[in-house]
Formats: sequence, C-alpha cells, structure tokens
Amino acid sequence: MTNPAPVDLDDVISQVEQYYTQKLRRFGPTPLGVDWSCMPTQALRFRKLLTLCNFDVAFSLNDIGCGYGALLDYIALYHPQSSIDYLGIDVSPAMVRSARKRRSGELIQFHRGRESPRPADYSIASGIFNVMLDQPIAVWERLIETTLLHLSATSRKGFAVNFVYQPAPGESARSGLYCANPLRWIEFCEKRLGSEVSIIDGYGMSEFTLLVRPSRDRHD
Repeated sequence: MTNPAPVDLDDVISQVEQYYTQKLRRFGPTPLGVDWSCMPTQALRFRKLLTLCNFDVAFSLNDIGCGYGALLDYIALYHPQSSIDYLGIDVSPAMVRSARKRRSGELIQFHRGRESPRPADYSIASGIFNVMLDQPIAVWERLIETTLLHLSATSRKGFAVNFVYQPAPGESARSGLYCANPLRWIEFCEKRLGSEVSIIDGYGMSEFTLLVRPSRDRHD
C-alpha cells in the first residue's frame, strides 16, 4: 500500500483565500464580508480576544486574518487612547486592499500572507480556524498546528485564538465548519508549545477563546 501524497498547505490556503475574497465582493467591508453574522457578535469576539492585552502601556499587535481591518474600528471605539503598533495580516489581497483604504497611520500596516513577517508583543486570530470548506479534518488540523506554532514563535507576551465548539449530541455542525473540543488545543499549546493556557467561554455563543501565554518556566 502506498502512502498518501503530502498535502500542500498552500493549496488549502488558496481555497480559503478565494472563499473570503468572494464574501468581500458580495458583502463589502462588513461583518458578512468576513463571514460573521453581525457587528455585535464580531465586537464581542474582539473583546474576548483582547483580554490578553494590557492597554495601559504601548504594545505591538499582529492581527492574523485581519480581513478589512474591523479590529481597528473596535480599538478606536473602546481604547481610543491606546498606543498600538498594529500589523494586519490576511491571505486575501482583496481584504488587504480594502483594509488599507479604510485605515492608515504611522502605526498601522497591512501585509498579505498567512503568517506575520515580524514578531510582536501580542497576536490575535479571530475565526481563522472555522471555515475548513471541504478539507479533511486531519489536513485542517495540520494547518491549525502550523499556525499555532508560528503564533507562539512570533508573540512575545502571548496570543489569543477562538474556535467553534463541537455540536452537542444529536446536533450537527454546518457543512464545512471546523468544530473543536477545547482540550484538544489546550493540550497542544501546553505540551507542544510549552505555554500556559486559559479559556474564556460562556459568553452566549457556541465557541470559546484561548489565551495562550509563555510559560513562566520559559523566562526562568
């Protein structure tokens, strides 16, 4: 029996890029344009992810899967006095162009790609693990692992990500949606990344947020 051919993750990313580019073309720079249902739930996700950050001091932030730059709208509204060196990263060139048209500034940059070209104090990734389309779960989880490894390597003070919960017994998930057991990814971050992980859930949506920080042992 021959071994299956290795999967090129660039091909997976290309499919994801096409999916979100089509969403943006259809709905424009709105929550629907990045496959979220509405602005309030989008903002709630941002609030949970940004629990990681200390807004009392200046910091740098990588926003993986930044879309059209909606996180900057949230920060401008709720943290207007903050000093943040922001870099938004997205696989869709259309998203990056839209973000650049909407936001600019000395401390605001955007980059097309699946990974950040620089380290930062913090990184966040909102919703980038949800839409796996027709990819096999094993392939999609390989992409998630690769992304988490990169986030760990480029986030000095930590990173935050979110996932959709597995459906309850007797229920089924939307086709093409990746759903996770929190323990799967908490264990990966603790054992593979050597990080400390805290979970935020119970905020009215069928999802959870992981805050991942370097282990204290890594600083000793």
